[in-house]
Amino acid sequence: MTQEVILLVAHGARDPDKAGNREAEEFAERWRKRHPRALIRLCWLEHAPVLLQEGLEQAAAELGAAGGRLLVLPLILNAAGHVKRDIPQAIASVQGHHPGVEFRYGRHLGTTDQLLKALRYRLHQAMVELAMPDPRTTGVVLLAHGSSDLEATGEIAKMAHWLYGTTRHELVMPAFTDICFPRLEQVVQRLDRLGASQIIVLPYYLFTGRLIERIGRQVARLAGQYPNRAIARAGYLGDHEQLLDLLDLRLRQCRENKAPPTRDDQAPTGVGARF
Repeated sequence: MTQEVILLVAHGARDPDKAGNREAEEFAERWRKRHPRALIRLCWLEHAPVLLQEGLEQAAAELGAAGGRLLVLPLILNAAGHVKRDIPQAIASVQGHHPGVEFRYGRHLGTTDQLLKALRYRLHQAMVELAMPDPRTTGVVLLAHGSSDLEATGEIAKMAHWLYGTTRHELVMPAFTDICFPRLEQVVQRLDRLGASQIIVLPYYLFTGRLIERIGRQVARLAGQYPNRAIARAGYLGDHEQLLDLLDLRLRQCRENKAPPTRDDQAPTGVGARF
């Protein structure tokens, strides 16, 4: 059997106590338990001790002179600059140092049925905390990190549409915390004008960090600005079973050397037939 190392690439958290990085490490440890015989390593794009270049070098060195296969899996939601440019460039710069190693670059997490299910679970939790109001009058803001890459922002818009198409929420809109528009305040204003009785801000983030803390402060401020509206923040994706399932899929695709997208990345059954 081909010797193999799996390298997860996470973004890295700017928060001073690095709680987001610890959450990513705990998630990686949970995933290791699903694959007890696999060599699974974790590195970061920024704000962490083992950055991408070093992580690639260390993982390739583990394979030794005999060589083997290094599978690089981005633990990243959308295909912006890190996925399209930074990781491929780092792999290309390291490959020449390890001629006996086969480098394979897996697909980012993307817009998938697994992530949709995880988001719907977080949305349901928020609805329970609001004492289960009418979803038809409960607006949802899918709040993600912004990007100058149109494909990346398009993935957010697609996921917002999937939420609309597979739930009873009649007002689901995307918003962004940085770089592009609309921003959270703009979308809450629109939902207020459209008559949403309550609004749930649903963070489309994997782990905690500086931006999650900022979103909490923004939601608290907006709740004060709209006293006649219940405005709540749902949980971010976090250590969800569906995320583990999706990473299993990305590993299998990378091992089989399948070119994305696959059927698993298409719209889930039921979009357009709301229930």
